[in-house]
Amino acid sequence: MTSNRFAVAVHMMTLLDTNKAARLTSDFIAGSVNTNPVVIRRIMGMLNKAGLVATSAGVAGAVITRPSSEITLYDIYCAVHHNGQDELFAVHEKPNPDCPVGRNIQSSIESAFEQARKAMEDKLSQITLEQIASDVKSKI
Repeated sequence: MTSNRFAVAVHMMTLLDTNKAARLTSDFIAGSVNTNPVVIRRIMGMLNKAGLVATSAGVAGAVITRPSSEITLYDIYCAVHHNGQDELFAVHEKPNPDCPVGRNIQSSIESAFEQARKAMEDKLSQITLEQIASDVKSKI
């Protein structure tokens, strides 16, 4: 199953950006995302570790650490992607080595998958959180 952690993180960051005047709590954010506050706190920890948000012990809520025009979707993706532990495209592990296709498929598709991953990351680096937040605001 594909993780929705990236989409949730973008949702969270957009919510924080559109509510800059307040520190938003995990309960408030969970209400918008429609998930459990524990999920929000886990992702918030990743965003905090990446320096995209600031949280303070003993103080409820979080804030964005820099202007949304300086945060790209690639920044958010990297914060929650777990350094390659979450593969974008997984290859099956044990194709039949006695089959000519099975014996060679992984090396053939890994290159294509790597090119696709790189293209996606390049595109994400061109889209800012400000653009997402602006699009959301235009629909409210």
